[in-house]
Amino acid sequence: MGGEHGRRGPLGWLLAGLLAIGVLSSGATSEPGGVYEGVPAALPGAERFPAALRARLAGALAARGPEYVPRTKHRRADGAPRYTNRLILEASPYLQQHAHNPVDWRPWGDEAFEAARRLRRPVLVSIGYATCHWCHVMEEESFDDPEVAALLNAHFVAIKVDREVRPDVDAVYMTALQAMAGQGGWPLNVWVTPERKPFHAGTYFPPRDQPGRPGFPSVLRSVHEAWQREPERLGRTAERLTSALRTHLQGEATQLTRVADADPLREARAALQGAFDPVWGGVGDRPKFPARLPVRFLLRWHRRTGDAESLRMAVLTLERMAAGGIHDQVGGGFHRYATDRRWHVPHFEKMLYDNALRAIEYLEAWQVTGRGDFAGVVRRTLDYLAHEMTAPEGGFYSATDADSPGPEGRFEEGLFFTWTADEVRAVLDARTAAAALAYWDVDEPGELEGRNVLWTPLALERVATRLEREPAALRRELDVARERLRQARSRRPPPLRDDKILVAWNGLAIQAFARAGFALNEPAWIDAAARAADFVLEQLRVEGRLQRAFAAGRPLGPAFLEDYAFLVAGLLDLHEARPDPRWLREALALQTVLDGHYADAAQGGYYRTADDHERLLAREKPVHDGALPSGNAVAARNLLRLHELTGEDRFLAGAGALLSAFHATLDREPLAAAELLLALETRLDTIKQIVLVRSAGAEDPPALLAPLRRSYAPNGVVVRVAEGKDLAAHAVLIPLVAGKVARDGRATAYVCENRVCRSPTTDPEVFARQLRHVRPLE
Repeated sequence: MGGEHGRRGPLGWLLAGLLAIGVLSSGATSEPGGVYEGVPAALPGAERFPAALRARLAGALAARGPEYVPRTKHRRADGAPRYTNRLILEASPYLQQHAHNPVDWRPWGDEAFEAARRLRRPVLVSIGYATCHWCHVMEEESFDDPEVAALLNAHFVAIKVDREVRPDVDAVYMTALQAMAGQGGWPLNVWVTPERKPFHAGTYFPPRDQPGRPGFPSVLRSVHEAWQREPERLGRTAERLTSALRTHLQGEATQLTRVADADPLREARAALQGAFDPVWGGVGDRPKFPARLPVRFLLRWHRRTGDAESLRMAVLTLERMAAGGIHDQVGGGFHRYATDRRWHVPHFEKMLYDNALRAIEYLEAWQVTGRGDFAGVVRRTLDYLAHEMTAPEGGFYSATDADSPGPEGRFEEGLFFTWTADEVRAVLDARTAAAALAYWDVDEPGELEGRNVLWTPLALERVATRLEREPAALRRELDVARERLRQARSRRPPPLRDDKILVAWNGLAIQAFARAGFALNEPAWIDAAARAADFVLEQLRVEGRLQRAFAAGRPLGPAFLEDYAFLVAGLLDLHEARPDPRWLREALALQTVLDGHYADAAQGGYYRTADDHERLLAREKPVHDGALPSGNAVAARNLLRLHELTGEDRFLAGAGALLSAFHATLDREPLAAAELLLALETRLDTIKQIVLVRSAGAEDPPALLAPLRRSYAPNGVVVRVAEGKDLAAHAVLIPLVAGKVARDGRATAYVCENRVCRSPTTDPEVFARQLRHVRPLE
């Protein structure tokens, strides 16, 4: 619920059916004690707060100020919250959302588990994120209910976790859920022993029993009764599950002797042929997630093999998504996934990472096809991120919610983004409204509780024919309509925005802005990438080590593999877009930390957590993609790029060991690690080293830059330098540039492979031909 679901894998079949729990009668509850500066002495069914803790909670509440609106329906006559728990002391926006539940929530940490041992209780670990729709539903229905809270507080220790701040905790317990239930999602609710070992789990639970589905109070009673009656059995279940989790998450022992070959690429391409939706693009029926079709892999396969069908699959999917309701037709950007096969009705969350990844996909498709509509999608997506998701200091916010308040204050999913015909007519004149209603397929009543999700099922030319208008004139009219609708929509109460800044997701956004800024010649986007990089490096690095997130004015640690890998990738792209050697130096410094604290020197690849990180039940080595690419996959391509730039063999050796470490996964289920396929394809290519040298004080000539902007050369590295001090500074880091000159004072391009360069050229046409040269896949 509220997240992407996974199918039962081998681990699930091994562990399925381990747990069967009975039903327990209701436990006792207790009323909260007196109020001390707005904080009750105790929450329903819970122990009394120590005086020092109550004072801290009261101080945190008072610091919110008189304008503070607590997120709860339980308020006193003066508007102050009736309940406050420990989460008010936390910086995470998701934890803050639960700070006024009557549940005695605690943050993840030793203190909570020590309390569980002292009280001899199991622990409920409840995991979600700030813009998770079903997390909000369960909060309102159950966690904000004093009677449910009393039951929970009386028999359990309750921990709330933000999965975006602690992806390591989420990965361990999501794997447990998938083992027990065969699928997963958020909210993730898992019951664990005081030793943190899981024995029961689920996602969303309704507040009352339903046919075939127990309500949350019944589940709480069942787990409590089983804990009291059969603790040994639950302990054995937890031990078996924990042992299997460790094997699954930490990966298989392997010999670092596997030679990379193209077999996984061929297997992936064959599998996609059968899984592809030939009518609507993408993979699967519903829900439909963009990431399930690896568009970038298909574009690379087409480049290396000439396979027209791969290009057709990628292009059709991008067309259908751009036309669908998953694409915000008014404001730009993409929602998280579609609830139907046609990409029409989305789940309305908007995530920073989704939009960064989609922008890169459409940008590469533009380079392959030259289609202006694909470039237009990139522009609208990045404009959305620039205008609505950028912090004043330069970092990028994380997400916006699916829900927004209606006229009576009730939150409804998609309300901000949907329209009635009358609402459209109220904004536009009659002629323009007729065009907008026809083009965006607005009917009465709409498909979503009487409202319409705007989409474009018919091409503009067909709509123009129906309306008896010229296509060019209709396009201009619709551009005006889109802007007027956007302005009208901006006056609606907006969805909640999760304003924490995550390093990994910012790394993806830096990539998107830097690459698109260079390719589409938008310097402001490169500026945005540089500002975000500055913010992360200055605010989220402590003594040379990255922190995970920035929220409530302070960094939240620790950083994970994906934080380092995604940021290194962004800095490498930023160096290509704006060739300041600082960006390459920073990338190398971060890679040194990654190699020193996260690498598995014996078996290859990287762990998600550092060697000095908190020890969980398992130290995961992630390789499977989800909505985001795996950190190991991105790290592999970084290593290959760094090798081409610096010539240091340690980077190539690291990439080879990483690919060898995960060869069993690539052989067995290549599409589960689609991003790693990109690294494998890069390793099997002859990577181009592209150097542009200009005279000191001169600018790169637009004519020579044009083929570099347009060309689809995904496995190249680019260095642009000026003769003199700039070239000398780069040569310290990139030996390849040493000795390169601007011939006859004119900007000169060098296209090299294996450090052997083709004839230097000042001719854009010759340069373009050199860039287009492709080594066929063997």
